[in-house]
Amino acid sequence: MANDKIKLTGIIEEIFPGSKFKVKLENDVLITCTLSGKMKVNSIRVLPGDKVDVELSPYDLTQGIISYRHK
Repeated sequence: MANDKIKLTGIIEEIFPGSKFKVKLENDVLITCTLSGKMKVNSIRVLPGDKVDVELSPYDLTQGIISYRHK
């Protein structure tokens, strides 16, 4: 029950100040995302067009956390 996250793949569409991103998911839905703590600590850069893994809460499907950037 503690890990009830939905994991999807998407592409970064737009970058906003404060490390917010607009991500287009594989099912053509646009959501707002932030970087995960591990990505901030390790200074992983995310640019428009990058393919990323996103974790969504089942309670709010409009916001997510970027957990991984594909190479």
